[in-house]
Amino acid sequence: MVSDNRTLVTEFIILGFPNAREVELLLFAAFFLMYVLTFTENVAIILVIGMDYRLHTPMYFFITNLSFLDIGYTTVTVPKMLANIAIQSQTISVTGCFTQLYIFFFLGSAECFLLTTMAYDRYLAICNPLHYTTIMDRRACLWLALGCWLGGFLAPALPTAFIFRLPFCGSNIINHFFCDSPPLLELSCQGVFEIEVINFVVGTTVLMSSFILTMISYIFIVATILHIPTAEGRSKAFSTCASHLAIVTIFYGTTMFMYIRTKTIQTFDFNKIVSVFYSVVTPVLNPVIYSLRNNDIKQGMRKVILKQKDTSFM
Repeated sequence: MVSDNRTLVTEFIILGFPNAREVELLLFAAFFLMYVLTFTENVAIILVIGMDYRLHTPMYFFITNLSFLDIGYTTVTVPKMLANIAIQSQTISVTGCFTQLYIFFFLGSAECFLLTTMAYDRYLAICNPLHYTTIMDRRACLWLALGCWLGGFLAPALPTAFIFRLPFCGSNIINHFFCDSPPLLELSCQGVFEIEVINFVVGTTVLMSSFILTMISYIFIVATILHIPTAEGRSKAFSTCASHLAIVTIFYGTTMFMYIRTKTIQTFDFNKIVSVFYSVVTPVLNPVIYSLRNNDIKQGMRKVILKQKDTSFM
């Protein structure tokens, strides 16, 4: 119970990256550039895939979903952080904070499930090509995508509901650049062991299950690649596979470090740096690795650009 003489928090202060003003402006420029790149890259991918009928395949359908997720994933945190730096107003309402917390984990969980689905799609295409179109038909793609979004929506519901019910009194300073669960739990004036256990169980279930399934798919893919007869074919396939694995490793490695633990580690400054990788850096890299290096996407972009030029000259 919270004693009556304690004042409950009505708003939080997001500390961000406190530093000299010159350093803050450099951080603003860096995060602004990464956000613009993320938004522009993903919007371009969505438009190109939507306008080019040749790209209406399962792989590009899932890439479109990934682009929508990455836009939302960064938009829920980065613009608010940029506004805090620009106008030096770091406050956020309690409702706004918990809304940000829930949407961030909703989209993050959905991305975990989608990366697993994309790995499974590539496994079927490479390891079982004769039955690929039969298994991964339009209906299956829709159900898999729906499952990713629905799973992401449900996963953070219980932890967020329990955190929302906590009393917050005393300090209202969140030592992070967005409303994240570890620094929020530090501000509660009530025991949080049970909630930490719930966070650990949910985080472990979402992250470990999706990571293990993703790795299993890539193990089978690598085994199949090793049987490609030509060295050039193996080299090209390994290059693509290695790029995908690098992104998966960064995303899962940093998120597992942050959320699969029963006790919050007190080095919040280091935690903020780790958080930048999965919340800002990987959404910038995803379009490059999964799409913009792809010849089909490049040809689709040329086709769209040429079509726009032809239209403008008419």
